[in-house]
Amino acid sequence: MKAPLEMLHPDHLPQGKVKAAIFDFDGTFSTLRCGWEKVMRKLMLELISGGKEYGKDLEEKVDAYIDASTGIQTVYQMQWLKEEVEKAGYGRDDRDVWWYKDEYNRRLMEEVSLRIQRLEKGEDKPEQYLVAGAVEFLKTLQDKGIAVYLASGTDHKDVVHEATVLGVAPLFSVIKGAPERQVACSKEAVIKMLLEESGLPGDALLLVGDGKVEIALGAENGAYTLGAATDEENLRGVNPVKRERLIKAGADVLIGDFENLEGLLDWLEI
Repeated sequence: MKAPLEMLHPDHLPQGKVKAAIFDFDGTFSTLRCGWEKVMRKLMLELISGGKEYGKDLEEKVDAYIDASTGIQTVYQMQWLKEEVEKAGYGRDDRDVWWYKDEYNRRLMEEVSLRIQRLEKGEDKPEQYLVAGAVEFLKTLQDKGIAVYLASGTDHKDVVHEATVLGVAPLFSVIKGAPERQVACSKEAVIKMLLEESGLPGDALLLVGDGKVEIALGAENGAYTLGAATDEENLRGVNPVKRERLIKAGADVLIGDFENLEGLLDWLEI
């Protein structure tokens, strides 16, 4: 039996008005970067402590920041890290924010690159890294005449490459990742484009994501928000940590995966 949708705002219903959907990628759709939090946590603890022993206070501070910042462009997280390292007295003149971002990406991509290589060689299958039901949901939205966009805080070239190796790049009308060596929010840019250039009202938009950033942005703009509290290791089921985060962000509906397609279409009324 498919898991039911968790309705948080039953008085805020799409009623068939959605014309465009904006998806986050990492953790919402793709699990290629599963484990990024552990990589970032280790990096932050190591650099803020100067490589020395650290206490529970620092662990709690780093954990709270990572949880609160999930979904934003990586460079903003690295700005925070740089500031914390400098406050702790371990800053270096030869390390700007891009050094921190490059070091984080280097560590993260050690595992991610291996996964991509296995996909490219055919050793792994795309479905091993896609949240259950996500592709079918995406295709169904398109079949219903809803334009589908991908917005990610990950570097643009990396998002395009990863969507391509997973075979889902052609499913999106637009793919927009973070611009290289620029501090800008791609999710805000896509929402702004749809609202201003396309002339769509906020209630014609659906925001789908596992981070509070895209959900909060959607809520602020009057969009409908679908919180994806995904279990990235099992590809289905609800992650309780994400669930709490998305409730606080103001999600209208919560899911753990996209397998309850009938329930999603009923909620959207399409």
